[in-house]
Amino acid sequence: MDKELERKVSRALTIAGSDSSGGAGIQADLKTFQELGVYGMSALTAVTAQNTNGVQAVYPLSPEAVIQQIRSVGSDIRVDALKTGMLFSGEIITAVAEAIREFGWTKVVVDPVMIAKGGSVLLLEEAIQALTRSLLPLTEVVTPNIPEAEKLTGIPIANVSDKREAAKRLAGFGAKYVIIKGGHDSGTEAVDLLFDGTGFTEIAGRRVETEHTHGTGCTFSAALTAGLAQGMDIEAAMNQAKAFIQAAIEDGIGIGNGRGPTNHWAYRRRSLLTV
Repeated sequence: MDKELERKVSRALTIAGSDSSGGAGIQADLKTFQELGVYGMSALTAVTAQNTNGVQAVYPLSPEAVIQQIRSVGSDIRVDALKTGMLFSGEIITAVAEAIREFGWTKVVVDPVMIAKGGSVLLLEEAIQALTRSLLPLTEVVTPNIPEAEKLTGIPIANVSDKREAAKRLAGFGAKYVIIKGGHDSGTEAVDLLFDGTGFTEIAGRRVETEHTHGTGCTFSAALTAGLAQGMDIEAAMNQAKAFIQAAIEDGIGIGNGRGPTNHWAYRRRSLLTV
């Protein structure tokens, strides 16, 4: 009976930095996995000292420490899908790519975390080339926001046409799917763009006027990863991720004196209310 139950448990791994304030990073990822009924595991790439006012310090781990965590998980527990967040350096990115190839994992979500909302650098300049050359060719879905997509592609994004061109260029690095998030768009809606290699799909959500958006990118990509771990196709997983983050932003909790976190339990509570 235990083995039968074990086979039914969906599992997801997050390879990312720790956020001491709990709003982003592995903390946000594990909360999201749990809320969506997925067993979560983690491999830390860095420890940050941060709160809603910003990042006060970053302490990266060695590539050896990162890869050993991944191997410990991969050698014992099945990984149905994984996501990467803050990777910080080219050496860590290369180590993560080696581990993904070693285990043959294919459901890989890359959230190219580069700069914290307060402006702190979370990915070194020299690491960008390692990301595009080593990691994106192993990626099923890459999920940049607009500034990240601009940085990765060199294309200034001012309209839908620019966004589509950037998505095509990101796919050219090897990612099977590209989702450019619309949180930095102007207007009354935040429109996420999915490129599947041939065509485009847009998913819009009402823009919420709030400062409490810390960890939105981490949370969206974690919800997407959870859906893939559960066997959803890309559009179903994207719809779940969009609904999850929309609820998390709309039903805010107002924690902290600065840019506070989103509400990770909002989606599940809404689901319970509709039963």
